[in-house]
Amino acid sequence: MTDVKDQIDETVKASDVVLFMKGTKDMPQCGFSSRVAGVLNYMGVDYTDVNVLADEGVRQGIKDYSDWPTIPQLYIKGEFVGGCDIITEMVLSSELDTMFADNGVAFDKDAADKIREANA
Repeated sequence: MTDVKDQIDETVKASDVVLFMKGTKDMPQCGFSSRVAGVLNYMGVDYTDVNVLADEGVRQGIKDYSDWPTIPQLYIKGEFVGGCDIITEMVLSSELDTMFADNGVAFDKDAADKIREANA
């Protein structure tokens, strides 16, 4: 299990934004992963996607790593941010914009505003 934990730790720290998800950013394989990937894609965020369906060790390992029971899981600058419900709330409240800006992560503010307008 240490190898998987080390692999996850390296992945989380190697990119500014990492999404552990079911499927890929281009072909999500569950609704929750699709929602988070869709938001990040729409906002133009450059992120690394990790398909947990491709490796059972990573699928369980990420849950142990974060002590969070569900997937998807979003990490920004090595910090666990949350799953689908939390990310959705953060987008709608502009918290995610702030987190991206504070961490030097480029994103399309107009796209983020459009998401909020559509959900107002």
